[in-house]
Amino acid sequence: MPYPIFITGATQRLGLAIARDLLSQDTPVIFTYRTPKPSVDELVHKGAIAVKADFSTQAAIDRAILEVKAACDGLRAIIHNASDWAPETTDESDGARIARMMAVHASAPYCINKALASYLSKTEGIADIIHMTDLVQETGSEKHLAYAASKAALHNLTLSFSRALAPEIKVNSIAPSLLMFNEGDDEAYRERASAKFLLPPAPGAHEAVNAVNFVLGSDYMTGQTIHLNGGRPLKNC
Repeated sequence: MPYPIFITGATQRLGLAIARDLLSQDTPVIFTYRTPKPSVDELVHKGAIAVKADFSTQAAIDRAILEVKAACDGLRAIIHNASDWAPETTDESDGARIARMMAVHASAPYCINKALASYLSKTEGIADIIHMTDLVQETGSEKHLAYAASKAALHNLTLSFSRALAPEIKVNSIAPSLLMFNEGDDEAYRERASAKFLLPPAPGAHEAVNAVNFVLGSDYMTGQTIHLNGGRPLKNC
């Protein structure tokens, strides 16, 4: 039996698609979820191990690490997909907002990588850490300052961990930009979004799935970012 892949935030959108794909390949999966939903039961029914965790608190991060250690003897990969989206317009205080974004997108991956690196080292061949980042790590965002800053921190962790964990463990980022619309997005928003890309936006979660499989299958890429952005940075050049 191969070692499992640990995915944080795997019960909706990109994370769910990645988890389903790995399970379809008979790859064992351990995943975290923040709130109960039917997809949790679906993944457990398919053989995955569920860990309830809200990464906005250090206690929850530490508890999740202990549960993963109890669930396996080693890991093939870690995919950091857990995310939170906090616009600057919420009633939350600025200090609480930036602390929460940093906890979810930077502190949790940092602590998990440090704690589970020895588990990754047990796999045969090269193991992987994949950080799911965002286009805004390089562009910033006036409407999501705290979110963008925390994703930039996660991108920097890719660079640092790739140096610290080589050659046994590869560390890379996947930076999506609008791979999927939300159900509530109206036609006007979709048209405005389409005007920002060279390629049609929202191609689907399979783009993230393909990128994950590419990274896992590569033996010679670390410290890099795969940009899934439809040419958006080039649109207004």
